[in-house]
Amino acid sequence: MSISRPFGLSISTDTARDIVGAAVRQPPADGVSLVVTPNIDHIATIRRSPGLARAYRTAARIVCDGWPVQMYARFCGLQVGRVTGCEITSELMRLAPYPNPQRLYFVVDSATTENAVESWASRNGVAADITVPPFGFERDPDYCEWLAEDIRHFGTTLLIMGVGAPRSEVFVDTYRAMLPRCWAFCVGQAVKVELGLVRRASAKWRSVGMEWLWRLLQEPARLSRRYSTALVGFGIAIIEDQFRNLKEGRS
Repeated sequence: MSISRPFGLSISTDTARDIVGAAVRQPPADGVSLVVTPNIDHIATIRRSPGLARAYRTAARIVCDGWPVQMYARFCGLQVGRVTGCEITSELMRLAPYPNPQRLYFVVDSATTENAVESWASRNGVAADITVPPFGFERDPDYCEWLAEDIRHFGTTLLIMGVGAPRSEVFVDTYRAMLPRCWAFCVGQAVKVELGLVRRASAKWRSVGMEWLWRLLQEPARLSRRYSTALVGFGIAIIEDQFRNLKEGRS
């Protein structure tokens, strides 16, 4: 089956190295280049979140983070690889010190993560600023405007949003007019994984597409309901996508 835009998304064939390489060579010509990494939870959330759907429509790069998303894209006829937020973050942070001057702004979830980022930046001679927003910040327009202005005032070239979906993507898209020309990476817990604050599944688990199960075993109380809801939503999204493309093919 040939569907050029699974779920209505323009999925990129770029690798993590391709994306990071483009980001560190130069800032975008105009505005913010948003990078998003959909898994089944994101695809399910798009169905009920107009803000996240709009952010995905305006994203500069969309890559398949979750292997079910990759498998469906391949079923639709796209030869795309799996590119996770962890891989992008690893490529980005391990490239430091950067070949071109960069100013990195991190939005993270806790003081512990903030301290770890500060230590990493100091070791690598990276100009970085870090903010830990309050819980529910995305529902506070005054705070979001302050945050966007702070990111702009810092002269940010690389913005790393580590506070999870959909708040990261929606914030960047909603306040993009206030943000500087920069690349914005919405990578969730990937910063914590790269800094060793969260243990990632081994390569063996990842190679067979079972990283989700490993994470579930680590945090069953937090993730069991989320995963079950996402799985149902993802299945419905596939059915809707198939019907939509069938209808378009007949018209």
